[in-house]
Amino acid sequence: MSSMIQEIFAFILTICGWVLVCSTLPTDYWKVSSNDGSVITTASFWSNLWKTCVTDSTGVSNCKDFPSMLALDGYIQACRGLTIAAICLGFFGSIFALVGMKCTKIGGTDNSKARVACFAGVNFILSGLCSLSAYSLYAHRITSEFFDPMFVAQKYELGTALFIGWGGSVLCILGGVILCFSIADSFSKRNSQAKNIYKGAASHSHISSYPRGQARSINQRPPPDYSNSSRIQHFDKNAYV
Repeated sequence: MSSMIQEIFAFILTICGWVLVCSTLPTDYWKVSSNDGSVITTASFWSNLWKTCVTDSTGVSNCKDFPSMLALDGYIQACRGLTIAAICLGFFGSIFALVGMKCTKIGGTDNSKARVACFAGVNFILSGLCSLSAYSLYAHRITSEFFDPMFVAQKYELGTALFIGWGGSVLCILGGVILCFSIADSFSKRNSQAKNIYKGAASHSHISSYPRGQARSINQRPPPDYSNSSRIQHFDKNAYV
């Protein structure tokens, strides 16, 4: 029962993390403009993986999509690929988790379900690592440009999508690890039970090797032999006669 509860808890964590990672892909605010030192904010700049926009003081936004994928910076292309890979891995991991969990009625035998659930946990761990790498790479580019005194273009700060993505990545990794450990615990319990059953069967076969009614313990003494004593008594009688 404890392993089943661990599987359900791990599945909830991974699904929540995967949903958070999916929500960051269309989110607008991956990076926002820094207006530090300005008295009146006339415009704010923000950007994500697909477009860059500017919002004026009236709330009107003008956006410009990135014209070509091949003309993009390398870090944006890498972040796109890692984020999409994380979403795909989490999707397949959720399907495998539903098949391999003990509370479901699909997946075959217990051993096959355990293997599928372990594979789902590995998928969630890889999904979390991919998304964590994407957000960290994007944040590293923002911070390196912000603290570079030689960079004279528009400087940005970390957006809300990065923090949401970091939280979702941690949940995916944590849930995948718990799922794998729950499967490992169930395998260890099964092995211990199998060893106990094997020992009991071996001891039973050792006792049953004797004929019926003649099974004896190790400490049981053999019956005494009265043949020699009868001979001695008979010899004594003849000697006195």
